[in-house]
Amino acid sequence: MSTTIALAGKGGVGKTTTAGMIIKYLAKNQTGSILAIDADPSSNLNMVLGLDLEWTVGDIREDMLEQVKTSLAQGGAAMGALPGGVNKRDYLDYQIRSSLAEGSRFDLIAMGRGEGPGCYCAVNHNLREVIDGLSKHYAYVVIDNEAGMEHLSRRTTRDVQHLFIVSDPTQRGLVAAQRIADMRRELGINIENAWLIINRLHGEMPAELKAFTDKMDVPLLGTIPADDEMSAFEFSGRPLVELGDESPVYKTVEEMMRRVLK
Repeated sequence: MSTTIALAGKGGVGKTTTAGMIIKYLAKNQTGSILAIDADPSSNLNMVLGLDLEWTVGDIREDMLEQVKTSLAQGGAAMGALPGGVNKRDYLDYQIRSSLAEGSRFDLIAMGRGEGPGCYCAVNHNLREVIDGLSKHYAYVVIDNEAGMEHLSRRTTRDVQHLFIVSDPTQRGLVAAQRIADMRRELGINIENAWLIINRLHGEMPAELKAFTDKMDVPLLGTIPADDEMSAFEFSGRPLVELGDESPVYKTVEEMMRRVLK
């Protein structure tokens, strides 16, 4: 049985950076393979992990729908089947497996662009089945979400063992984090544990910020310090998984993961 870890938070708080450090920790300290799912339309988790990304699930979905439209326009098979009578579920399964960006200890699927104006209910159902089936072959699944979490119930039926809600050290960030914490009860999936992480904190946490977090309906797991070396990595585009084990950023994530997975 695999362990699913999801990250959420408003844009720009460092979810993808935190996801990269979590994957680095798992690859270094845990046995079993890791699947990273980049659910943010901007799709830059591959840069954090040092993997090439050529094809996203969004590209596959749109390509399939275009083929269906073409088949219908040309008087093809009933219900807009794919050319040659290829089953849509089998087509998605093959294309998504082919789109995996493969590393030595972790693989990556990128969800890519959002949906257009058409109806995506049927294709999303097939995508959910394909991704859930693929995920079962990994010991850990790490999902880097877009700003909200609505896509989780559309893209996967998997239970989430650990939800990390990431915020910057501002009241606006924490208000957004609280809204996400509230939203977790409205999703059609089971979230076993939810944690708050404060990212890019300079020095000690201000008393006002600590008082705010104490009132939140999600426990504070820890804080990640602002770090010049991390900023230099991000500016240069160097994969963050190459950050040294003594990095303050990695060490704090390492400690948090030890507590969570103990």
